[in-house]
Amino acid sequence: MKIAVLGTGGGARCHIAKLAELGHDVIVGTRDPEATLARTGPDMMQNPPYGQWLADHPGIPLATFGDAAAGAELVINGIDGHNAVRALAAIAGDLAGKTLIDYAVPYLYNPDIERPWPTPWGVNPILGVCDSDSLGEQIQRALPDTKVVKAFVTQEQATVVDPRSIGGGDHTMFVAGQDADAKQTVTDLLTSYGWTDILDLGDMVAARGMEMYAHMHGAIGFALGFGTHFGVKVVR
Repeated sequence: MKIAVLGTGGGARCHIAKLAELGHDVIVGTRDPEATLARTGPDMMQNPPYGQWLADHPGIPLATFGDAAAGAELVINGIDGHNAVRALAAIAGDLAGKTLIDYAVPYLYNPDIERPWPTPWGVNPILGVCDSDSLGEQIQRALPDTKVVKAFVTQEQATVVDPRSIGGGDHTMFVAGQDADAKQTVTDLLTSYGWTDILDLGDMVAARGMEMYAHMHGAIGFALGFGTHFGVKVVR
C-alpha cells in the first residue's frame, strides 16, 4: 500500500521505519523539504536532525504535505497537535476520499497557568481542547470529505509499531471514527504491526477520552520512571 506519513518527529519516524520494513511504499510529508533536510540541530523533543536519521533509512522520499498526501492511499498524521488542523485543512483536496489516521494530542506547551504540573522537563503541557470537543473532531470537521480515524494516541509510537515489546503484546489499542470501513483499514494496519486486542470506541466523539488520557499516560510514566514504556489492558 502507498502510505504517506505527515511529519518527521520521533513518532512519525517509528511509523516510517516500520511501514518500510513491512514492504509498504512510504512517502514522508513535511512543510518545507529543503528546510527539513538542512536542519543540523535536534528538534523540540531532542530527536536528531531528520537528515541524519534519513541517512540510516535511505530510499524514503520526502515531499511537501500536499504532494505526499496526493499520491497516497492511506495517510498518517504525525503533525503536532497545535498546528495539525491548519496544516491539514490547507491540503484538504489532497486528502479527499482517503483514510487519515490521527494520533496527535492537542498540547499547548509552556502554559502560563495558576497551578502548573511540574515534570522532569518543565511545566507539563495542557490540552488546548477537551471535554466538549477534541482535536480528532476538529480535524474531521475541517476535512468533511476525509475518513478520519483517531488511533495510536494512547501509546508511545515506538510501542504502537511494536506492541510485543510490552507484555508480549497483551495490551489494548483503541480506534474511533465515523466510517466503519476506515476503522477496519486501521485495524488491519494495527494487526500487521502485531496488535491482537483492538477496541472500537465508536464515533469520533470518543477521541475526547483518548486525547484526555494523555495526562494519565504521563502520570503512569512518571510513576514507573521517565522513559519507561508500558501498555494498558482492558480486562473484559
